[in-house]
Amino acid sequence: MAITQAIANSFKKQLLEGEHNFGTGDDKFKIALYTSSATLNSTTTAYATNPGGGANTEVANTGQYAAGGGLLVNSVTSITAGVARVDFADRSFTGVTLTARGALIYNTSATATNAAVAALDFGGDKTATAGVFTIQFPAATSTAAILRISG
Repeated sequence: MAITQAIANSFKKQLLEGEHNFGTGDDKFKIALYTSSATLNSTTTAYATNPGGGANTEVANTGQYAAGGGLLVNSVTSITAGVARVDFADRSFTGVTLTARGALIYNTSATATNAAVAALDFGGDKTATAGVFTIQFPAATSTAAILRISG
């Protein structure tokens, strides 16, 4: 089992088919947290509690974190110097005790149920104990934004 940071291949195709709308107030995107036992990569097609067939690979319910993760807010699209990008506000879960190795961003509004957008690898286990677990997104620049398209 492994988590490899990647844009989902299915997302790339669905994007060309008009399946995903990142405009504010349009499609709803969520982020779910996973343990190191999960398999997430470019072939992940949808949110699941046990991607790759492993048992209990999504982080267990704790504090504000529940199965399926949490809603991402403030998605904003922009373009500069020919690079289109989307940005999300950082996402925090409070009152949690958990260990996560990675995450999956997915679209709950997509025709393809809970369609995968991107697998995120945290580079190692990240832990919160009776505290706050925050996913901090990179700056929304043409070289760092979490999702960007260039020609």
